[in-house]
Amino acid sequence: MQSAPAELDRFDRAILRELATDGRVSATELARRIGLSKSPTQARLKRLEESGVITGYRALLDPIKMGLSHVAFVEVRLSDTREAALQAFNKAARAIPEIEQCHMIAGSFDYLLKIRTGDIHDYRKVLAEKLSGLPHVAATSTHVAMEAVKEGPL
Repeated sequence: MQSAPAELDRFDRAILRELATDGRVSATELARRIGLSKSPTQARLKRLEESGVITGYRALLDPIKMGLSHVAFVEVRLSDTREAALQAFNKAARAIPEIEQCHMIAGSFDYLLKIRTGDIHDYRKVLAEKLSGLPHVAATSTHVAMEAVKEGPL
């Protein structure tokens, strides 16, 4: 169950925009960029964190430089789509590190996965040893990405 969207004013949105660009910006510099003093900026930042709008801070990694240049999108059809089966699939999918994204889809298949590996041979191993063994998987269909035209965080 999803919670209601947070009410965000222009200063909150400005804080989020700045942090999405530079998550290591100091509170003083953040305040200067959005046009508020430091104390109200820090209070807003704390509220955004506590309300779950800001879920954390992390480093953005270059997967290509890490040797993970192969991207495959995998359509997954399940043999059972009752709630218990969906939950079992979701739990198992979260445990596979090569699954970068997993989305339940309304359409001709049930899930769309984004899988990132080093090369096609690594992907084939993930498909055979991990994806095909996920709970209730009836069929998969793989689409290999040739180039990432746009990719990145919010």
